[in-house]
Amino acid sequence: MAKVKIQGHASGTGILTVTAPNTSTDRTITLPDTTGTLLDENSSLPAANLTGTVATARLGTGTASSLNYLRGDNVWATLFSATGGTITTSGAYTIHTFTSSGTFTPSKASTVDYLVVAGGGAGGEGSHGGGGGAGAALSATGFAVAATGLTVTVGAGGGNAGGQGDVGSNSVFSSITANGGGGGGGAGAASGGTGGCGGGGAWGNTAGAASQQNAGSTGAPTNFGNSRGAGAGGGAGAVGGAYSPASSSKGTPASSGAGGAGVANSYSGSSVTYAGGGGGGALFTADGWNTTAGAGGAGGGGAGGQDSGLGTNGTANTGGGGGGGGYQTDGGAGGSGIVIIRYLT
Repeated sequence: MAKVKIQGHASGTGILTVTAPNTSTDRTITLPDTTGTLLDENSSLPAANLTGTVATARLGTGTASSLNYLRGDNVWATLFSATGGTITTSGAYTIHTFTSSGTFTPSKASTVDYLVVAGGGAGGEGSHGGGGGAGAALSATGFAVAATGLTVTVGAGGGNAGGQGDVGSNSVFSSITANGGGGGGGAGAASGGTGGCGGGGAWGNTAGAASQQNAGSTGAPTNFGNSRGAGAGGGAGAVGGAYSPASSSKGTPASSGAGGAGVANSYSGSSVTYAGGGGGGALFTADGWNTTAGAGGAGGGGAGGQDSGLGTNGTANTGGGGGGGGYQTDGGAGGSGIVIIRYLT
């Protein structure tokens, strides 16, 4: 086979012109790659064999970096990023977690997913104190944000120094507000309080209403000795559990309500349940009509206090409601809230 060699002149001047034949028949010139292997239309050239630079005129203006890239339409663009909170990654997502108040600042306008959980309400003082309602847990995808500092407020859980439990504090992200949980009913203020999720009523009293998610449950009526029991706080996923009266036999105790269940969310990178309601408090009585305390709702809800025991606090950064107090004891404090923001990177 004849060999054809084209070599530039040492002076760098002169023009070599190759004109395609003016026929309908294809003319193919096959060139070897750097290994001597012939290339054709089905071959791919390894990127490692490509050298040199592409002219600025072809790429436009821009410098590639971890946040700057050339799109397929030849437009330089920046990736979305943000500051604020504790930043982690999970799969394709960047996650900003706020366990205390701060500011979320995007680099440019885009959309994010959010979870906003308010502080839980405290349980009521015993006897038979109602469980505190959970803070509301609000979530959504595709929420539009602008390139400006956005307020993040993480609500504290409600406290209890006697009587009805305090309402939890609201949590906020931008224009989204999750309402704090209602306090459980207790001595001197026995009805459950209104909140994102309502508080449970003390023995013989009504439940608290919900402003955003689920109500608490009503305490047992006082005119039936075998129906003693307190109501429970509502959770983000379910209303507070009802008390269970005893049978006609004193040997079978009644039960105060269990806290309403919360909701599971995986924006943190793993599935976590938030905003469970607090369980109702209870006691064993001298006349034998005994009652057992209610369990806390899944998602950080505190259990009710038994006899002289305090209500259990709601779990921090879950928005769980505090458990109702036992006999003449305080209910548990509500758990603080949390705000989680994530976006694809």
